[in-house]
Amino acid sequence: MSERIFQNMNVGVLGSGSFATAIVKMLTENCSKIHWCVRDEFVKGTLEKRKHNPTYIPSVMFNLEQLYITVDVNELMRRCDIIFLVTPSIYLVDFLKPLNVSLEGKIFVSAIKGIVPEHNDIVAHFMRDQYGVPLENQAVISGPCHAEEVAMERLSYLTVSALDDEKVHQISQLLESHYIRITKSCDIIGNEYSSVLKNIYAIGAGIASGLGYGDNFHAVFVSNAIREIEIYLDAIYPENRDVNDSSTLGDLLVTSYSLFSRNRSLGNLIGKGYTVKSAIQSMNMVAEGYYATKSIYEIGKEKGLKLPIISMVYEVLFEEKNAEKRFLQLTEQLN
Repeated sequence: MSERIFQNMNVGVLGSGSFATAIVKMLTENCSKIHWCVRDEFVKGTLEKRKHNPTYIPSVMFNLEQLYITVDVNELMRRCDIIFLVTPSIYLVDFLKPLNVSLEGKIFVSAIKGIVPEHNDIVAHFMRDQYGVPLENQAVISGPCHAEEVAMERLSYLTVSALDDEKVHQISQLLESHYIRITKSCDIIGNEYSSVLKNIYAIGAGIASGLGYGDNFHAVFVSNAIREIEIYLDAIYPENRDVNDSSTLGDLLVTSYSLFSRNRSLGNLIGKGYTVKSAIQSMNMVAEGYYATKSIYEIGKEKGLKLPIISMVYEVLFEEKNAEKRFLQLTEQLN
């Protein structure tokens, strides 16, 4: 937008990975100032000197007059009314560990698509239980949306979920632009869980690709995956939802098929014969699906859910089952 609509809004972003960089880019379309808490002095210094993130989507150039960059999470929280959480889930606890300021009245928007491993729970519950942030003061962003396409300003769609319409509207206005369209939802828990689940299925899709399965099989795989997601969501958080919406099916499709998908890339390496450990070490970004698989599998098992794809991914990742043999067994269970 040529005229920014949030001149006086105190908005912050926690995280400096690819999607955090994309979120900051989206916010610059509408906000006169964005407070950005990055992970270390190197990133801060490079941003201030070169005007871009040195590690993730460096093609995005920033106007420094719009940014207030810090490495101090307490400073970010003191200054901001709305904070976007965009760290990998495995680092969220460490990012927030220094916190010693009040979070009362602040709104937290999670764009994290993973389980907080130390607490074995989604971010919404973690922020509520550990920091006293009520669900009423939280929101969730889900896809389908890859940071790389945001950088290129290719038309992308986000779903913003919150419990009340006013917050959904406010956060949507912060993000939407000529290349970002917003879908609105009140299913905050369902959309956060579906964002976690699709990464696990993307690992499975990647394994299939690495093993040489083709497009015909991938179509069947994704058809079964969306049915599993529906079973899982209905079991843990029943709601009047349509899993064929873009926030669920669309996000699953782009994460399973796109070459930008880090979870698909992890699975692809495993399918090609890499060990799980070597596949993870060869990637320069976090594949959230790996860390979420164990938690999601255990919850499904506790509830007696039939989730053959989740079970296959879990056994390959954590029980060292042979990917080719285990995938062949899976093919007999799909339809």
